[in-house]
Amino acid sequence: MTPETRGDRQRRVRQERRILELKASVNPSVAPGTPSRRVSPLKRGDHIAVIGAGPAGLTAAYLLSKEGYRVTVFEGDDTVGGISRTAQYKGYRFDIGGHRFFTKIEPVQAIWEELLADEFISVPRMSRIHYRGRYFDYPLKAMNALQGLGLVNAVRIVMSYINTQLNPSPVEENFEQWVTNRFGKRLYEIFFKTYTEKVWGIPCTEIRAEWAAQRIQGLSLAKAIASAAALNKRSTKIKSLISEFRYPRLGPGQMWEAATERIRGLGNRVLMNHHVSAIECEVDATDGTRRVTAVRARTPAGEERFPADHVISTMPVRSLVRALTPAAPEPVRRAAEGLRYRDFLVVALILDAEDLFPDNWIYIHTPGVKVGRIQNFNNWSKAMVPDPGRTCLGLEYFCFQGDGLWNSSDAELIALATRELTELGLASGARVVDGTVIRMPKAYPIYDGAYRDHLDRVREFIDPIPNLHTVGRNGMHKYNNQDHSMLTAMMAIWNMQGATHDIWAVNTDFEYHEEQRLESPRPAADPLPASG
Repeated sequence: MTPETRGDRQRRVRQERRILELKASVNPSVAPGTPSRRVSPLKRGDHIAVIGAGPAGLTAAYLLSKEGYRVTVFEGDDTVGGISRTAQYKGYRFDIGGHRFFTKIEPVQAIWEELLADEFISVPRMSRIHYRGRYFDYPLKAMNALQGLGLVNAVRIVMSYINTQLNPSPVEENFEQWVTNRFGKRLYEIFFKTYTEKVWGIPCTEIRAEWAAQRIQGLSLAKAIASAAALNKRSTKIKSLISEFRYPRLGPGQMWEAATERIRGLGNRVLMNHHVSAIECEVDATDGTRRVTAVRARTPAGEERFPADHVISTMPVRSLVRALTPAAPEPVRRAAEGLRYRDFLVVALILDAEDLFPDNWIYIHTPGVKVGRIQNFNNWSKAMVPDPGRTCLGLEYFCFQGDGLWNSSDAELIALATRELTELGLASGARVVDGTVIRMPKAYPIYDGAYRDHLDRVREFIDPIPNLHTVGRNGMHKYNNQDHSMLTAMMAIWNMQGATHDIWAVNTDFEYHEEQRLESPRPAADPLPASG
């Protein structure tokens, strides 16, 4: 590795000191209280197995490596980063969905700075909704939407909203009820229903209201109109955060490639193409507690066994239960099989023109096309597009493994994306010269009507295992953003060191995850050098 300069070391020490200060701070308003589960304490000499090299897994592995613990990361794929990876094709780099780097969680921000520092760029933010040939602001702004839809539609939307306020749905169990109560039936049908069902592949009446509450926090048509009328002004600081965001120069995968390099530089392993097939458990004869003792993985050299004192899992909950050995009770296995996932693919098209549109991404609400969102990677970072005079667009399709989209050939998907791009009028005069396809299974955990009961049943069985820690989006079957996934990994480690955070409370309440300060059990062990 490149020798660490004096300046590098000073910068690293300042960053590490800042993380320790942040971990030691406490805000009583978010005091974690009684732990929801007993956690085995982390001891010197322990070996920690981390399943998955996405944001949560690599965050856990990096922090543990810095504190001198033995860590092995198992990644079934050949690329780190999970859904936050950066794919590469003929020198072009593109996201699996766009990933802005914005957070109010200070320890997360500190790790980002520690890993990439000078490799961040500031990117002007612009995203819109495409609906029947017109563009609308995103996030949705009431006056912009009403004006864009025309006078007649605007009147109907307002009247529909008033009617909903006079006769609201008495229950809010599903997405349709929750959104309609806040925006009215007509606006819901225009801007929410079609797109949401395209994304999730199930009716809005089958999506739980808690997903809407998590993703559309504190909004309603009345509040949006009041905001547009300057009755609810935001601070200049918040406005600046909306107008631009930070982004790694070579895409989000650059962050996780750097984390992997640091982990390996600290003497630990990140094993690619190692698919965990079994998690061995045994019952402790002293107290009857079920404990994890090892993981088995399918590797290029065959199946191998790795003893472990702790296992941090980011693998899908369904896969985790399947892997437990001896097998979980039949009701637990049945509940795990009831958890569903939405899969995802990106068709990256290379076009022979620049400046096709100014947006970072565009949401496609227009009926009649299958594409859900279009990224313009030229507008994320010029460094991701190696050839001047060309543009790389990412057309995103939501699907299920085994359906028509997923099973289509790459050539068929490139032809579909090219045709829909033309139909939408987003690349007038430009010619598609090349393309590729990336498939991402289990990209989104589905919040259907039965998922909560299924997840609770699984947790009743796995939570009492004190040295098994589930974190991250798929590890918790929770629609976390990247920073929330990282935070769950941090909290898991701090709980292993004596803290009592409720990891499952992350990303359920806006104020909790947007304004919190965090408690840790004690200052971390003296950190090891990050390089040198």
